[in-house]
Amino acid sequence: MKAYAEGEYDKVEIIYSQFINAGVQRFESEQFLPVKKTTPSKGEAKADFIFEPEQDALIEELMPKILNTQLFKAVLDGHASEHGARMTAMDKATENADELLKTLKISYNRARQAAITTELTEIVSGAAALQG
Repeated sequence: MKAYAEGEYDKVEIIYSQFINAGVQRFESEQFLPVKKTTPSKGEAKADFIFEPEQDALIEELMPKILNTQLFKAVLDGHASEHGARMTAMDKATENADELLKTLKISYNRARQAAITTELTEIVSGAAALQG
């Protein structure tokens, strides 16, 4: 903010990952400085407010707090997005590991069953050869 106030930068934008839900994050770009002025829509009555203290003093006091809050929100959204993405990735990894484990158990049981069948066949063949 200091570099912007000194005229070093013309415009400051915040680019962050906005948290939608655990499975969806979206990159967002917001203009941070200069603050965009809002203009009333057509047909909207312009309100005349009385400020206490003066409007300039309020703006001078509140703008840094508003900008810090906006920046903090972007940081928190980024953290939440990262945690959501990690949680989703770990869930998918767990599902894949479970599926792989089932496949390996089936392969192991088939190999074991084939070995047992081969042993029984050899025993029966050996007993038949001895009898006769």
